[in-house]
Amino acid sequence: MLTNFRVMRCAVSMFIAALVATIAAGPTSATRAAAGEPVIDADFPGGNIIVERTEGDTVFLRQDLRDTEGHWFYWSMRVRGAAGRTLTFQFTSGDVLSRRGPAYSLDGGKTWAWLADDHPDGRRFRFAFPAEADEVRFCTAVPYVEADLKRFLRQYEGNTHLSVEELTKSRKGRAVERLRVGRIEGEPDVRILITCRHHACETMAAWVLEGMIAAALADDDLGRWYRQHVELLAVPFVDKDGVEDGDQGKNRKPHDHNRDYLGDPIYPEVAALKDFVPRWSKGKLVAALDLHCPTLRGGKNEQLSFVGSRYPSVWEQQQKFAEIVARINSGPLPYDPKHNVPFGTEWNKLPEAKSFSAWAGALEGVRLAGTWEIPYANAGGKAVTVESARSFGRTLAEALREYLAPSSR
Repeated sequence: MLTNFRVMRCAVSMFIAALVATIAAGPTSATRAAAGEPVIDADFPGGNIIVERTEGDTVFLRQDLRDTEGHWFYWSMRVRGAAGRTLTFQFTSGDVLSRRGPAYSLDGGKTWAWLADDHPDGRRFRFAFPAEADEVRFCTAVPYVEADLKRFLRQYEGNTHLSVEELTKSRKGRAVERLRVGRIEGEPDVRILITCRHHACETMAAWVLEGMIAAALADDDLGRWYRQHVELLAVPFVDKDGVEDGDQGKNRKPHDHNRDYLGDPIYPEVAALKDFVPRWSKGKLVAALDLHCPTLRGGKNEQLSFVGSRYPSVWEQQQKFAEIVARINSGPLPYDPKHNVPFGTEWNKLPEAKSFSAWAGALEGVRLAGTWEIPYANAGGKAVTVESARSFGRTLAEALREYLAPSSR
């Protein structure tokens, strides 16, 4: 009898716990759909959203900060069951919208557009769902996950100047890609390292990386120069788990991937980079660039900028490179070196050499190292899109050729 009582008490406790959890989680997707409410979720690679409640045609929601220290603004969601309606999305945890509002997709994430040219509100947007729109995706900016990389690389299948390899496994067992591009057979004259997504949420930088890789593989003078002289090593997702899980990545506790380069790394991707790059370089690594995105709005956050090195000799080379970029840039995104951020100014005051750029700038043979900040949505008044970001990637590739071999241009 006592045993039966304990079993019954345990069952009641489990039922109460499940009931409390269900109430806390709010209505299920099926319940909301049955009630005629839109179904909003983040159940896809890169997804991130917490829905608090719906009142009429207004949805109250916020970004999931998970293990982030303080405020950050990345979110990505899917909305179904809202065809023909106009809904207002009210974010409840700080500014999360760029000057162009959210990016949205009507075709399941294949193509994206900005909602507005000038969106004044950082916390609210309205969207009129087309009558045929069974699903619409929204995001802080144009997302970029492993599936996008695979789609990009598919066009180069069989290309002998591209090798897709594995750098390491992430904490969650995902393969972390390592791409070698250009002269990968035999010995190149120089080697270049490009990294991206130290902060998982900084999606627009990935499209710039695509532009650089495409330039090195193009059937033109620039591509042929790379394939004859340069081996380019690219790591598209330094924080692979964060990218796929939809994390902020920036200011991750106890520190993020771009603060993991001093001492023994806690992240397998950083540990693998620190181990592999010096062995791969063979003394020929001369340039290392890290692609990032800044915050959403205001000042230099809406300008392309090069972040100055703590090492004076590297900063001198950065300025030379920046002048080349500004002079040859013919793409849609304007760049002016006056927007660069020298070390010791504004936020560029990290007291210890914890970042990728600080580590890379101290490697043997490296002359040029630094972080490029690619705005999420607005650069010098121009829209940052997939196409314009790729175009700036080609500009960087062209500038690297002139920087390394002026007579070849």
